[in-house]
Amino acid sequence: MNDGIDGKGKPGRPGPIREIDIYSTPEGARAVGNPVRRAILAALRQREHSFDEIVTLAGRAKSTVSVHLQELAAAGVIGSRTDPDDARRKIFFLTGDPVGSVSAENRIADALSAYVGAYYPGSADPFAFYKLIFRTIRVALMQEGILLDPLLTRAGEWVGEELYPAVADPATEVFCANIARFWEDHRLGRVEVAGTEPLTLLVYDCFECEDLPVTGRPACAFDSGILRALFSGHYGRPMVALETRCYSMGYDHCRFEVVPDGGGGEGIE
Repeated sequence: MNDGIDGKGKPGRPGPIREIDIYSTPEGARAVGNPVRRAILAALRQREHSFDEIVTLAGRAKSTVSVHLQELAAAGVIGSRTDPDDARRKIFFLTGDPVGSVSAENRIADALSAYVGAYYPGSADPFAFYKLIFRTIRVALMQEGILLDPLLTRAGEWVGEELYPAVADPATEVFCANIARFWEDHRLGRVEVAGTEPLTLLVYDCFECEDLPVTGRPACAFDSGILRALFSGHYGRPMVALETRCYSMGYDHCRFEVVPDGGGGEGIE
């Protein structure tokens, strides 16, 4: 699920990110920050509960609790079965394994302390420090519910438009190799081509999101903008780079599908 399993208010406007519980499922890690869902899962970690019991525990309307349970089930975090004593009732249980909880503030503080603690004159790593600054600013804005993605995407497009002549090649295979080389030379990550229908790129050690907290949502708006501009130039028509996996979604890589703008995933000839 690209946008995680938490309700965040208005579409495109995430709420402040505070304490987040992480659950492991067969489909990957799932981040749960919604207080009601965290409370439901905390209860299910203790034992199975009926729907009515969960309604009482959550202190919400039945319709509200039902929506939360449907989303948790769709994410693979919980399951349900029919109550053997009453076929009209369902019993809910935990299917995801709780991995732990994370706090964005604590992770940033730990990273800053680690960098400063290891520093001595002559040991500076400007790339690591600037990456940490970028991460700190971005997480601080995320904490306030400020969505930067549109601005980051546009900034990435500007970079991609200027970068295109340096990596351009009429052969898609060579073009992708040139992009991968540029990424590696500038310590932006390791790029691999994972498929051609649609063209699919995997990015490991992604500079933009590798150290961000797990939120259940893709976080590489800047990279998406760069790739959008690069492949729009390569194919001579508007393209998009859809991020379907991300470190911030609990994966060990980012995954982009390059498709025609508005094409919904169709292949590229």
